[in-house]
Formats: sequence, structure tokens, C-alpha cells
Amino acid sequence: MVAAWTTRSAKMHPILADLIQLLKLERIEENIFRGASRDIGSPQVFGGQVLGQALSAAQHTVEDRVAHSLHAYFLRRGDMAAPIIYEVDRARDGGSFSNRRVVAIQHGRPILNLAASFQNPETGLEHQVAMPDVPAPDGLRDLTHLAADVLDKIPVKMRRFMVDERPFEFRPVEQTELDSPTKREPVKHVWVRAVDTLPDDVALHQNLLAYVSDFELLATSTLPHGLSFTRGNVIMASLDHALWFHRDFRIDEWLLYSMESSNASGSRGYARGQFFTTDGRLGASTTQEGLVRVVDPARAGRRSAPRDQV
Repeated sequence: MVAAWTTRSAKMHPILADLIQLLKLERIEENIFRGASRDIGSPQVFGGQVLGQALSAAQHTVEDRVAHSLHAYFLRRGDMAAPIIYEVDRARDGGSFSNRRVVAIQHGRPILNLAASFQNPETGLEHQVAMPDVPAPDGLRDLTHLAADVLDKIPVKMRRFMVDERPFEFRPVEQTELDSPTKREPVKHVWVRAVDTLPDDVALHQNLLAYVSDFELLATSTLPHGLSFTRGNVIMASLDHALWFHRDFRIDEWLLYSMESSNASGSRGYARGQFFTTDGRLGASTTQEGLVRVVDPARAGRRSAPRDQV
């Protein structure tokens, strides 16, 4: 599906329009694209940005088919000040499916490998898990408002992650303890949606979901241990990421991001997530493993800034 997004309108929220432009990419050769980076206050490029841009590059080379899955490995930290080159290998175009391999490159070295599969839309068997029974987003507070309440207790280098204006709203269901988290089960639910209305474009909504799926997920594995990136006592970095698109959804309407972590070992955390529409349809599923390393906050330095948070 060749992406042809409307990137800015007079009414669209500028921060969301800027993100769409960021994900759109510039074509510089037949299968080569260039992307910029958005400064979100982190010392490296946000992993969800590279994920969304790599999917966008693959989409630019596919006609009339919709992405149904992607699998990616994060290889190196991205340089915020340098462009990212995306090289696409048109691995296969079959009767029903197309496969693309994408390499994201900076300074002559790969920073991400991604494989994506696309399918002609068709009907077939249907079943899904039930949506968790949680409170609706109305009445819940946005994460930026929660962070503002304890801003003086959050390390200065972390504050932009928490309170800067974002292209998405995040409303946690469970009580969020940013300053001094207590140990609890590795399960959490967050309502998420874009801050403005978007065009009717499946590729665009998939790109934005890929971007947002890298939020919060890995941090779920720290919940049983009472750790928090806001305290500087843990280093987190995404190692891999997989995403499956099951059904149509709109990222400008509320989606419940249901997350749980079934394992942490070897300084790695593993987590799974599911995106549900408000009427209970399972739109997408994701899994991720990442580095989760306990550190002394006094010695953590810049590397304590999380790659899976914006």
C-alpha cells in the first residue's frame, strides 16, 4: 500500500501533523528513503520513531496490500542529529502476500533491521480474546498531568519525557506512581488516542500505532520490582519488537493498550501488549524484549534515559 498521507491541515494539531510528516519519509532512490528525527528530550532516537519510519518505507514499495505483521531488531542507538537512511529489499510479491526487508542506516552502519509482511484483504475464520474489563477513559487523568503533580521529584533529565506536549493522549487505568513506585503485578492498561482527527488511511493509522506501541511496554517488566526510569535506578533499551495488525482500527479514537510481562531474566524483560477498540475488537498485538538493567542512580548517567518512553 503506497502511503499518500495528508500531512497537515489548517485544523490538525501541529505536533500531530509534525509526527505524520516525520513518518512520511523522503524518497531518494527507487527503494531508498530518508527520514529525520524528532527531539523528544532523549539522548537517542526514540525506538517507536524508527519502527514507524521503517514500516513507512516498506509501505512505499507495496501496492494494494495491507501490512499484517512486522518483526524488528534494534541494533544501535540512533543519532538524533543525523538523518536515517532506509533501504528496502522487495523480497517477495506472491499471489496473496508481499514481504519486505528494511535496514535503517546511520553513519554507514545499520541501527535497525525490520521484516514486514503485507496481504490482500480477505475474509476467513474469526475469534479473539475478550477485552479486559476496565474503566472507560472518561474521567481518567492524562499521564502528563500525573507527572506534573510530582515534577519536583523526577530527575531534571527525565522531565521532558513526562510533561512535554505529545501527539497522543495517555490515560493510565491503574494508579501510576512515578516518584516512588511500589511492587505490583506486571500488568497495566493505558487508554491512548491521537490528539486530533486523522485522514481515513489504513497505512497512516498502522504507522502511528507502530510508533505508539513502543511506549510503556518494556517498563511493564519492572513493575514487580518497584523500579522506575523516573528514579534513574534502571536502564531500559528495546532489543526487538514484533507487531501484528488483526483488524481495522483508528488511532484517533480511544484504544485500550493492555500490557503484561510474563518474564524478566538475564537483565532482559519480556512483555506483551494488545490494542482493543472501545467496542471490544482486538485491533493489534505486540511483543517486545529489552534490556532491563538495575543500576546505581548516581552512576547511571545519560544511559538511564529509557528508549521505550517519550
